[in-house]
Amino acid sequence: MRISLVTGSVLLALVGSTAARPADAYPLPERLADTGGGSQLITAEAPGTGSTTGTVSWWDLRSGKWVRAGSASARFGAKGLTEGDRRVQGTNTTPTGLYDLPYAFGVKAAPAGNRYPYRKAGDRSWWCQDNAARAYNRWVEPLPADCRAGEAEHLVAYPKQYARALVIGFNYDRPVHGRGAGIFLHVNGSGATAGCVSVPAAAMDRILAWADPARRPHIAIGTRSGATAITRY
Repeated sequence: MRISLVTGSVLLALVGSTAARPADAYPLPERLADTGGGSQLITAEAPGTGSTTGTVSWWDLRSGKWVRAGSASARFGAKGLTEGDRRVQGTNTTPTGLYDLPYAFGVKAAPAGNRYPYRKAGDRSWWCQDNAARAYNRWVEPLPADCRAGEAEHLVAYPKQYARALVIGFNYDRPVHGRGAGIFLHVNGSGATAGCVSVPAAAMDRILAWADPARRPHIAIGTRSGATAITRY
């Protein structure tokens, strides 16, 4: 009888301990509403919507558990973050949400170990952001006649930021004109971004060496709490 009582007490203690475990004790991906269905995930979390800095982490799903593979400081838009579905182009805000990562690119060659589809940027490489263009929110070579140079990014003009980058699938599959174009995970520049997420160059190389397209990585962008909390996505 004594053994049963002791065993019961231990079990109750364990159950109580589990029930009392705070939500933030679980790995961040386990607290997200959706992780995209793959076994790799990047999280980009800011303290609040007005923040221009935060943390990027990359995660592996191993035996049903999310394990952090790496982490780095991050920068966001100069005007903070905003709900992706309501973002307006030209506001210098980073869109929150869960997005796929279509391909990587860079002014430099792909880093050692990279497995991701990678496009090398050259003198003819542009990203069209012209709302009147058919190729809105697309890589173009050369710049088409209906995409004004003043409404596009000449990728090689940003050799530091676009040394290596991942395209974030914000407003990409079925672009809504006016919502925003050219949102990337790229190397840090001199300060906050125009709406992208950026990390130090060494971290960008580690992410590209880690990312495996066969494991369908996604990126979740959001704030620590509130209406744009990363856990909503």
